[in-house]
Amino acid sequence: MLDHGVAAGTDPDDARFNRQLGEPLGRDILKNRFVSALMRSRWYPGAFQIPIAAVFGLVAYELLAGPPSAHDNAGTALMWVLWWPLLPLLYVLFGRLWCAVCPFAALSDVVQKLVGANRPVPPLLKKYGIWIIDATFLAITWADHVFGIVESPWGSGILLLLLTFAVIVSGAFFQRRTFCRYLCFLGGLSGNYSRTGMLALRANSQTCATCTSKAACYNGTDTVAACPLFSFPRTMDSSANCNLCGNCIKACPNDAITITVRKPTHELWFLRNPKIEESFLAMAIMGIVIIQNVTMLPGWTDALGWVNRTTGITNYPIIFTAVFAVGVSIPVALLTLAAKVASAGNLEDTLKNFARFGYALIPLDVAAHLAHNMFHLLAEGGSVISTVGALFGGHYGGSTALVGSGPIQVLQYTLLALGLFGSFYTLRAITHRRYLTPARRRVTMLPFSALIGILTALNVVMFMYPMAHRM
Repeated sequence: MLDHGVAAGTDPDDARFNRQLGEPLGRDILKNRFVSALMRSRWYPGAFQIPIAAVFGLVAYELLAGPPSAHDNAGTALMWVLWWPLLPLLYVLFGRLWCAVCPFAALSDVVQKLVGANRPVPPLLKKYGIWIIDATFLAITWADHVFGIVESPWGSGILLLLLTFAVIVSGAFFQRRTFCRYLCFLGGLSGNYSRTGMLALRANSQTCATCTSKAACYNGTDTVAACPLFSFPRTMDSSANCNLCGNCIKACPNDAITITVRKPTHELWFLRNPKIEESFLAMAIMGIVIIQNVTMLPGWTDALGWVNRTTGITNYPIIFTAVFAVGVSIPVALLTLAAKVASAGNLEDTLKNFARFGYALIPLDVAAHLAHNMFHLLAEGGSVISTVGALFGGHYGGSTALVGSGPIQVLQYTLLALGLFGSFYTLRAITHRRYLTPARRRVTMLPFSALIGILTALNVVMFMYPMAHRM
């Protein structure tokens, strides 16, 4: 029987949880000669940044000066059909590695070296940066549907220019990669998704305890730059703000840094300081994926017509804004409800439950996002071949679909099944680490299990119907 009279400060589960060790580390791939040479090379990650920056330059040129139709524009195809769908997969496989080779990060470094004032990060950004990221992500998604950013090469080009301007301003005024850590909407997405990643950079705490190098891994040296994302390997217990740039590996005089391979979602089982804003972002992205799916279904046009006839409202931005607000609110509201129900039995308040168990939804979040993106990649991937080929005089007369709708659906359901399993397992792992008694575990598992099931079923139903192409 639960003892509801136990004070929070004397809760035996609190003391037990605080004594638990952190995430166990796996096999260190830095022991591999090739990986070690790569990460310690002065050419890494610059050797990857240069060609990627060149491709992004081509994308920007095509968006702003190429064909006005998205169907014929190589920049649109490369950006929205190839790069954007593959990003979540990269985060799962390699963590936040993309941020190490991102051309915006390289631009920030160059600006900082040339004209950087190197001012400290404003306290406002440190405290509310993730909320700014959350708001930016929502705003860009809303603007895409209202102004047709994806369907407009010019609109996509303007988005890139705005991001470039923000990166330049941040690099000119603030230290390191302030934009990447506290302002980039992709940084927020990658921070959440990289927690499911299979690579983890950590430091050997025993070796670090005797280090006399004045935190070279964080502050850098005369020849190696400081950690760009303000992470201290010695105390780091999350991959959310590590981009595997290799700076700490090169700067550490004691070879105390490791890069280990782990099971996907493993980090989520051992989180000690959950944050409401990160759980909110996970739910907001889930809502965004739902909205993206709904607006691509055949019934969306019929729904718009019904709204016009019923309410007399014909202004699409007004209608979509209402749908957008409801769509994003549904997962957030469901998580809040589950947290409220759990709080009645596990002796923690609703906000703590919301923050802690929102992370259990991230595997399903990633899976639903990937399942949606795989439609774009596989049903519209031929546009990448045709538009890029046309730049070099080639001609591709095949379908934009790389595979049929049947295999795409099978892949989508497979991804959802993996996400369902990952979220259930993560929920169980968090619950069993956090609570000592079977009763507290049970009353916590039930509402969040129901939430995972509802969101999975909703995605399954949406993927049953044919979706419209955006290219």
